[in-house]
Amino acid sequence: MSFTITLLYFTSFLTLMNPMGIMPVFLTMTSQLSKKERRATAFKAVITATLVLIMFAFAGEYLFSFFGISVSGLKVVGGVLFFIMGYDMLNARLSPMKIREEDVDKYVNDISITPLGIPMIAGPGAITNAIVLMGEAQSPANTFMVILSIVLVSIVLMLTLFGAVGITRFLGDIGNKIMMKLMGLIVMVIAVEFFFTGIAPYVKGMLQ
Repeated sequence: MSFTITLLYFTSFLTLMNPMGIMPVFLTMTSQLSKKERRATAFKAVITATLVLIMFAFAGEYLFSFFGISVSGLKVVGGVLFFIMGYDMLNARLSPMKIREEDVDKYVNDISITPLGIPMIAGPGAITNAIVLMGEAQSPANTFMVILSIVLVSIVLMLTLFGAVGITRFLGDIGNKIMMKLMGLIVMVIAVEFFFTGIAPYVKGMLQ
């Protein structure tokens, strides 16, 4: 039974954190970095997202209540951010300018926290899932399974991003541009879904 629950939790986080969807954004934003620097970016982004999800799993309800934040508001903001990012990808503008050697560390730290760590990996869907599953956990064993699922998906995600470096070489410059435009369109569609799902409760509230 515990294996089934863990598999269910794992699948839900895997779907929401979407390693294959994050990969093209990661590849584009790190196109000017070396293999070592890309891996450092992936590591920091995944660690950031994992810590954020665990924090929200334990304290999300209290934080949302304290600051008066709703999940719907988080989805609206995430939708806007994703749409801008998708639009830039679609127009092949997301690729950064040539980064000076002395600015590499700062650039890695900046993008690994946002937008990669938050809200790409630890997005509204994953955060909401962590809060809901932890709220439903009736025993220490279930609590452990929620945290274990987050960690396991984070490991899968990190391995996917590590392997992404080889994919760029295989696709070549033209292949990467085609993939970036295609994924940009997909990211924009996800953004629209996020935005309207988030804004729906506000519209209903105003109409009532």
